[in-house]
Amino acid sequence: MSGLLGKKIGMTSIYDQNGKRVAVTVIEAGPCIVTQIKTKANDGYDAIQLAFDDIDERKVTKPLLGHFKKTNTQPKRILKEFTRFEEGFQKQLGEVLTPDKIFVEGEYIDVSGITKGKGFQGVVKRHGFSGVGMGTHGQKDRQRHAGSIGASSYPSRVMKGTKMPGRDGGKKVKMINLQIMKIIPEKNLVLVKGAVPGHVGSYLKLERWK
Repeated sequence: MSGLLGKKIGMTSIYDQNGKRVAVTVIEAGPCIVTQIKTKANDGYDAIQLAFDDIDERKVTKPLLGHFKKTNTQPKRILKEFTRFEEGFQKQLGEVLTPDKIFVEGEYIDVSGITKGKGFQGVVKRHGFSGVGMGTHGQKDRQRHAGSIGASSYPSRVMKGTKMPGRDGGKKVKMINLQIMKIIPEKNLVLVKGAVPGHVGSYLKLERWK
């Protein structure tokens, strides 16, 4: 199997084998349930669907409830598919996957998540502009504004892709090549070196790095 689903718990720091202090993100990875096995013959592609994080039955639609009853499992909040497998990989419907079964300490993984939403932001925070800082460049009294954004006579419009104020954050981001510093199997925790997308409590997808 190539990965697991998890939840961001927070950040802390540990010491590596050389005694160096390393910042890590604590992720609760699993337990995940195999809720569907897709094949080329039936679905057109090979994939394993995993489910994570229990949810009350009354919060699940009837079609999804029937989907979970096929595996005799408690309804879950998150469903994701994984399409990368090792040679000879085989899993059974309803099997429970935990981080100590999938990952090993020291290997590298990719972590995908939704970044923190920051609402409507100006160009200084959204794009890293330094601000005009003087009464010129298309504006006179608002130093954190973008200033002039286009020519007048030609092309007489604002070009697509111009960096302007707007909603920031809330986008899917993948952090690649992050090292697993420690696995705590009794609590299903994975300690990953560095930061990962999202707020505390947000859901993540962990995949073995290639």
